[in-house]
Amino acid sequence: MTLFLFIARFLLLCAAVNALQPLPVFAEENPVSAAVLAAQQQRVAAIRQASMAAVSIFAGGQGGGSGVLVSSDGFALTNFHVVQPAGVSMKCGLNDGNVYDAVLVGLDPTGDVSLIKLLGRNDFPFAVLADSDTVRVGDFCFAAGNPFLLATNFQPSISAGIVSGVHRYQYPAGTLLEYADCLQVDAAINPGNSGGALFDAEGGLIGVNGRASFEKRGRINVGVGYAISSNQLRNFVGMLRGGRLCDHATLGATVATSEDGRVVVADILESSDAYRRGLRYDDEIVSIAGRPVRTVNAMKNILGTLPSGWRVPLVLRREGRPIEMLVRLAGVHSPAELALLVEGGGAPADPRQKKQKPLDKDAPQKNPHDDTPESGKKTAQVPDIVKPFYEPRNGFTNYYFNRLERNRVAALIASRGDYAVCKGSWIFSGTLVGGGDFRIELAENFASIDLPTGTTRIDTTGDLDGNPSPPGSGGLLASLVLWRRLLQSGPQSLGRTDYWGTAPLLGVEELCDVLHSTVAAVELQVASSPADGTVRGLELWPSSQDDPCEVRFLDHTSLNQIEMPHRFEVRHGNELFAIFQIRSIEFTESPSNDEASDRVSFLEPGLEYFTADRSL
Repeated sequence: MTLFLFIARFLLLCAAVNALQPLPVFAEENPVSAAVLAAQQQRVAAIRQASMAAVSIFAGGQGGGSGVLVSSDGFALTNFHVVQPAGVSMKCGLNDGNVYDAVLVGLDPTGDVSLIKLLGRNDFPFAVLADSDTVRVGDFCFAAGNPFLLATNFQPSISAGIVSGVHRYQYPAGTLLEYADCLQVDAAINPGNSGGALFDAEGGLIGVNGRASFEKRGRINVGVGYAISSNQLRNFVGMLRGGRLCDHATLGATVATSEDGRVVVADILESSDAYRRGLRYDDEIVSIAGRPVRTVNAMKNILGTLPSGWRVPLVLRREGRPIEMLVRLAGVHSPAELALLVEGGGAPADPRQKKQKPLDKDAPQKNPHDDTPESGKKTAQVPDIVKPFYEPRNGFTNYYFNRLERNRVAALIASRGDYAVCKGSWIFSGTLVGGGDFRIELAENFASIDLPTGTTRIDTTGDLDGNPSPPGSGGLLASLVLWRRLLQSGPQSLGRTDYWGTAPLLGVEELCDVLHSTVAAVELQVASSPADGTVRGLELWPSSQDDPCEVRFLDHTSLNQIEMPHRFEVRHGNELFAIFQIRSIEFTESPSNDEASDRVSFLEPGLEYFTADRSL
């Protein structure tokens, strides 16, 4: 006991001595680091700037959600399930306190994405899409939106946190909504945040919030939210701007994990492009679209971020030998399935879910991830202010914007030269890579090609579906005939021409604008640069059952302010038909004959250019 009292008194004495010491002055001796203060100011500024692009979306009596402006002329991204109850038009508020009318532009029901356009200004504040593939677990992030629709002054609520997971895959839950390769965050995502922006520390847009783990946990944030990645949004935004009803991609094959851990083909549709390119059972999938495939889930993630119709590189391994090919991706759903979902009639039962009772198509349907009250079919009523910006058409969400994009692309292509003055024959001469000479003549009523293997001539006044000439090319002459018509007279000369969206083209870094035409019993796609309108490639289908003729323009030369290809490559299926090196181009006022004509020559390095019109 004596020892215990001695220790207790000693401790009390030490405490008394310490109490006599002066307290440290933290404000003076330990000032806050300048770097910390600068980081705080940067964060505050980034949030303030990002908040200006946040949109509060109101679907009348049907509730609402959030969105984010991505262009100065008012285009905004949000969720499909946010705008579905509103139909064609909705009201949107910005943190400037103003309310704007908005019109529906494009829909991606499977990816739960929608594009709308706010009306009334051309100087909206907007966010810039960042690279979501650079996001890492632990990165700071913040969400801007309108949870529970509380922001009656339209100033968004901000919730901050970290990225808690990347490349997450969320199965459809009784709907067509599929969240692939999404970002998982612990920033508060509550009902009403859907469609709003997820930003990185610098204010870059890395995703659109859309889904949270609400099921079995109530309708409040539980620290697990999911955002559609900005890179997926970038893949689809071209189609959305064109008023399209988008679908996601499938390879036309299913995969499984082998006993040794490889991802191999378990089943494949013989009608798929992948099968025609050579994909077979038990082939190991190494990569798709440049991304490695190490698990079945990884393959679903990759395909879930890609639009149907894209052609992407596929690398497989067979018996230890790598094989590379380009594969055209099919759609996951039929147009009827997508239309059913858009109209509010529900979706086909997911085979991965338990069997459910048939949906009553006439009854309002509730999306389990919807942030709004019960939503039925969208209204057909369109306010007067929105009517000029809406044009219904089967297969499209809003054809008005498709016409705008088609005309924009056509004007860019036309800016490459005054092709209308070149009314006679276009004659291209040169050499083939690998040996031999060629001569191609494109006229109003015919087209011909001279190759070392022989001469082919077609009549261009009728249907072109029976002319996949020259043999082995899949329709090179028909492709070039339609390319000439497009340059001379614009897309109206090709019959029905729509804006398809954006798509990758092998050897071109940027996504290309694509026009799709149905003309003379064939289908044609033209890929051009979104920056300057340079035509990068053509694809022509003489028959829907055949592989297209693929023409890729590798080099261009500007000759007296008229842009022309210097070299182009032609493929059909898996085969390279030829690479054409153009040495001379001749424009004549009439179809060529044996008589000499008056020509003016403009010399370029390795290229001669002739015309019968001295005014060029």
